[in-house]
Amino acid sequence: MVSSISAATAAYYNSLSVPKGSDWIASTVTAIKNSQSQAGIMGALARSGHGVSISSFLSSSTAFANNFATIAQTSVTNSGSLSAQIASDNQKSAAAKKMQTAIDALNAAQNMVQPTNTLDPVLYLGNGVTVDTTSNIMTMSNGTQVDITTGAQVFDSSSIIEMGNGSYLNTSTNILTLSDGTKIDTVTGLQVV
Repeated sequence: MVSSISAATAAYYNSLSVPKGSDWIASTVTAIKNSQSQAGIMGALARSGHGVSISSFLSSSTAFANNFATIAQTSVTNSGSLSAQIASDNQKSAAAKKMQTAIDALNAAQNMVQPTNTLDPVLYLGNGVTVDTTSNIMTMSNGTQVDITTGAQVFDSSSIIEMGNGSYLNTSTNILTLSDGTKIDTVTGLQVV
């Protein structure tokens, strides 16, 4: 029989590191009670040494029948659980195969139709202007390059010398651009329009 647990002992055991929400004292008491009335093979063996009177025989027979019923029910429950797990695993595997097949088919369809650039790599416009369609850069007749997607002027960064006041010098064209946007040809000293 399980004796009652003192409040101090219960407080001590509850103070131990136990995950939140678990009541280990109650589960321990339940396990102790269950061990006193064992089922299955252990229960059958535990009750086998009783006396030979008719009442003890009938009591043992009832206990044996209950134990064997518990064994049979546990076996059915466990096999049903195993079957459900196997079916779940099979469904997951089949779903993964179908998903992979669909992804492979989609990739194959996408690879069949490749986008092609129908423009020539370089377009020649009037006045010596060219447009490089692969890099989206328009080169003016004076050598100035403009990115046609952003409209910003393109500079070769290795030929740019930046000044402290926001001005910069393009050494490939010898053009000094002041911070206010004014452009001066450093060879002639004239303003570039």
